[in-house]
Amino acid sequence: MWKDFKAFALKGNVVDMAIGIIIGGAFGKIVSSMVADVLMPPIGLLMGNVDFSGLFINLSRKSYASLVEAKAESAPTINYGVFINHLIDFAVVAFCMFVAVRIISRMTPKPPAPPATKDCPFCLSTIPANAARCAHCTSALNP
Repeated sequence: MWKDFKAFALKGNVVDMAIGIIIGGAFGKIVSSMVADVLMPPIGLLMGNVDFSGLFINLSRKSYASLVEAKAESAPTINYGVFINHLIDFAVVAFCMFVAVRIISRMTPKPPAPPATKDCPFCLSTIPANAARCAHCTSALNP
């Protein structure tokens, strides 16, 4: 059983996946910081000094000036500003992954096109690859 586990754990795909998950987690933190610290402040400024992370709907009867106040008293709130930040995080990560996959797919070599012709096994004449019968000797060809 130990040999099987060792073989599984040391397969190239498992190690590659683990590295991808670790790098993805670190990349997610970078993107979250970029959105929260770089993108959202100018967007909030353009929208009239709005801090999206502080936007909330208070579900209690008591009034709160900020989300921090409401959370301090454990008031029920709908934090739609934080949700907007997470949506923008997701959009940025998805776009970055789209660009990365597109670049990688352009760098990988294309598989060669299947040959357009083949040789007849009976008369050795060149015929179309999908021919069912040789045009030269009229032999029936196996598909």
